[in-house]
Amino acid sequence: MHSYVLSLKTLFEQKADPAQAGRMKKYMRDQFEYLGIKTPQRAALTKEFIGEYGLPPFDQLDVILRELWSLPQREFQYAAIGFLGRLENKLESDFITVIEYLLVTKSWWDTVDTLAGNSVGTHFKRFPKVREKYLKKWRKSDNFWLRRTTILFQLGYKQDTDFDLLCEIIKENLGSDEFFINKAIGWALRQYAHTNPVPVKRFVKATKDLHPLSRREALKNIGE
Repeated sequence: MHSYVLSLKTLFEQKADPAQAGRMKKYMRDQFEYLGIKTPQRAALTKEFIGEYGLPPFDQLDVILRELWSLPQREFQYAAIGFLGRLENKLESDFITVIEYLLVTKSWWDTVDTLAGNSVGTHFKRFPKVREKYLKKWRKSDNFWLRRTTILFQLGYKQDTDFDLLCEIIKENLGSDEFFINKAIGWALRQYAHTNPVPVKRFVKATKDLHPLSRREALKNIGE
């Protein structure tokens, strides 16, 4: 195990709370184990850790992220995402392969959504050719978490959102009975409606096959 990962593991394990861990595991439908470290405490511990050890060595970031991802407790995946977020503007274009690994490994909404709306969105803005290549690949994927990512990666784009692209991707997913796809469609539309509600209303009205969940989420703040 990388010494950086081992040091973080030791720190986190010292703060474990088994009772809280059980509650956190239950909240996440027993998908993952937890140490029982709540978000504010984990943020404070991570800040303390970075103060002592610094951010992960950039040339070893891939190894460190993968090792954190391999640990059973979910707090380590959250820490990995936090480290990635702090360094996402320095990544080389080919780091998308690591991000993809994080998306498809131990996938659940908590990690996928954070990665999609932050690191993926940033990476695709920085590297248009990577965006073109991986959107084409992910849009056709049997892995619905990758398809969810293509719906959500523009969440933070606001006026820079390519709404035509979003609509194309949504149409490709119409008829899905997957909750996480239909929820993502509604979320993405609702988010863009904060910036530009008129085309969202127009799209929802025109798209008769839009799942009721997606429709309800899309119009939540702007009405019919």
